[in-house]
Amino acid sequence: MNLTRRFFAPAFLPLFFTAAAVAADSPAPHIDRNGAAAQLIADGAPFLMLGGELHNSSSTGPEYMARVWPKMQALGLNTVLASVPWELVEPSEGNFDFTLVDDLLRGAREHQMRLVLLWFGSWKNGVSSYAPAWVKTDLAKYRRCQGSSNHNTKDILSPFCTANRDADARAFAALMRHLKKEDGRKHTVLMVQVENEVGIRPEPRDLSEDGEAAFRAQVPDELMKALAAARDRLVPEFRARWEKSGFRSAGNWSEVFGGDESAAEIFMAWHYASYIGAVARAGKAEYPLPMYVNAWLRGPDGKAGIYPSGGPVSHVLDVWRTAAPGIDLFAPDIYLPDFKAVCADYTQGGNPLFIPEASTDDGAIGRAFWAFGAHGALGFSPFGIEHLRDDHPLRDGYAILRQLVPMIAAARGTGRMTAVYRQNPSEEKPVDPVIVGDYRANVRFLTRDLPGDAPRYGLMIQTATNEIIVAGSGIEVNFSATTPGPRQTHILRIDQGRFESGKWIRELSLNGDETGANFVAKIPPNASNSFSEPRHPVILKVTLYRHD
Repeated sequence: MNLTRRFFAPAFLPLFFTAAAVAADSPAPHIDRNGAAAQLIADGAPFLMLGGELHNSSSTGPEYMARVWPKMQALGLNTVLASVPWELVEPSEGNFDFTLVDDLLRGAREHQMRLVLLWFGSWKNGVSSYAPAWVKTDLAKYRRCQGSSNHNTKDILSPFCTANRDADARAFAALMRHLKKEDGRKHTVLMVQVENEVGIRPEPRDLSEDGEAAFRAQVPDELMKALAAARDRLVPEFRARWEKSGFRSAGNWSEVFGGDESAAEIFMAWHYASYIGAVARAGKAEYPLPMYVNAWLRGPDGKAGIYPSGGPVSHVLDVWRTAAPGIDLFAPDIYLPDFKAVCADYTQGGNPLFIPEASTDDGAIGRAFWAFGAHGALGFSPFGIEHLRDDHPLRDGYAILRQLVPMIAAARGTGRMTAVYRQNPSEEKPVDPVIVGDYRANVRFLTRDLPGDAPRYGLMIQTATNEIIVAGSGIEVNFSATTPGPRQTHILRIDQGRFESGKWIRELSLNGDETGANFVAKIPPNASNSFSEPRHPVILKVTLYRHD
């Protein structure tokens, strides 16, 4: 048996597909699920979104974007996340202008990139600043949420108003219809985000007449039946909230979910999700691209209303899944310090991980490696990408990940891939044992041969019985077998190199001082080595052997 081919056959797929190379009969981008693994498929092959999200208004200026596209190329992105504001798409009711969208499609194709479009419709960061003027100024028809201070009218469109929902849905459907016409064969657009960081604050729920009446009403049977059917599989925190009422199967929101902000948040989650589910459904009827909703996360001490109440935070995802089944995934915008915990929260219940917003500090690349290697993420995208410096670590890290796309795709959900990331600067070793396929990886974060503030991270993939690819920066690792057989596991050979069209190109054969006499695979092997300058990630191919 050819063991290398058994593990590695998918690596000979092309590494990156440009819009110009698309087959005319290829299906639209979609998410393919195979057990625990999820893949974004574009033009017949897995696609890893090495992305960056623009600032909110950047996409609205073609002259500005003309300067941005080359920078995105230089940073190594293959996907750009860009906003599409409702106010520009439908400046007057029923009259649509897709100039902005066409400019984005043209720019992405010219620079061989893909797009994820962000629909800034009814809500952006909880408020309704991107709604058209004809919606904002007609408060009688397009009703608002109300707050507690003398029932002040808030700048938040009400999710209880069908006129709001229907107007948004019509505009979104028109956008998706236009995308199918202009991009249905070229597939420049991979996914669409529906709204942005929805929820109400500072109150945990809408206090308008519509909101008060809905809160006093019975919890919908649809939700209660879905929760009962999935009771043993619910997100633990949500299940605990419901359990306080003895798992009541009927009643109003306070009776079923308690009288505090818990009931208010679950109530708002249902109504936001129902509204957005209807908007997404209208869009998918025109062009069924993958669609997701992103989340403004709860801080360590936050309560609903401090963060937007009703958005798809992890503990109400069961509500969102029921109310909006057409949403393909829920995506965290991660600015919190415990990145690893958020990733774990957003892979519960089989949710595919995609990170549309994250911090842009130098540690961003370590977080990308963790998302892809530990969780098989579909994509990673720091926010405000056009303002990164040219030598940001993301550039070199994305260059490495681009080479590994086929191997990452093949290893998702198999247990043959893992990652390490120094989230805390005081960490010397990962907290838990790291298992990669048939081996335990004994990892240490380097304290020498690398500047102290440089990120430490690594991704490991078992590609054959005795072969492991190690990629990253600032780590050293050796291996011990976890399967029956000879007791001792040693490194036989370490090569440093790169992949070109799936073919391994060896640049150096490492031994001696660079490896502790083949005791550890270390990145960088030596700070003075021209192939592994400090801060620059590299790829090592490690061959192992076992004996008694």
